[in-house]
Amino acid sequence: MKLQKETSRAKSTTDGEVVRAHGRWYGDACGAAFAMELIGERWSLPIIREMMLGPRRFGEIRAELPGLSAKTLTERLETLEGTGIVRRETLPPPASVQVYRLTEWGLALEPVMQELGRWAVRSTLHDPTLPITPVSLMLSMRTMIVPERIGDLTLAVALDVGSARFTTRLGNGELVIHPAGDGDPEPDLRFAADGGFPFLAVFYGKWPPADVGLRIEGDAELAQKFVDLFSLPPKVGAE
Repeated sequence: MKLQKETSRAKSTTDGEVVRAHGRWYGDACGAAFAMELIGERWSLPIIREMMLGPRRFGEIRAELPGLSAKTLTERLETLEGTGIVRRETLPPPASVQVYRLTEWGLALEPVMQELGRWAVRSTLHDPTLPITPVSLMLSMRTMIVPERIGDLTLAVALDVGSARFTTRLGNGELVIHPAGDGDPEPDLRFAADGGFPFLAVFYGKWPPADVGLRIEGDAELAQKFVDLFSLPPKVGAE
């Protein structure tokens, strides 16, 4: 395995720290510390996040993360592939393009990222007005839904974030979200906006949709029931 090769190339400094190509090992048996060795490099988590709903082309990931250079993206993908979190594959014809996909082990990071998200947004330093990618918004909704509020509510909901289209199925006490496809059912509701902030403002901030440019198609009462399923955890010190 590449990871084993990288580990074998590690060198110790004079003060006993272990160094490898991308930085320093913690030299700690703690599983959480080792997790940070695997995914703690700058940009690694956002890159993983963008593949959480399906495979992505290099250019698609690069376009969603404009602050990330092509060189750094290449390096991070190579590292994640070497550790078994990501794999490269070529889509069958007529696409015949190379994509990057999370392995089963990589996909298992979603609940970890959800717990990190719930923990982090409790900070008063969190700024919800910063840019959010469509995939990040969808994962946020999967994270911040309150399962106890779903009850027997069953819905098919279309979520349009700019040019990105997603289909949501609510039922059996859970929310399933995936990129929209030709076989999707006719939605009961459609929410659409030019970017992610209107969704955050309405679903979490409970702002009036018209005030932030969130367009809604479908029964207004049903739409409100769907919006009410989502809530952020309280800020630290606000309990």
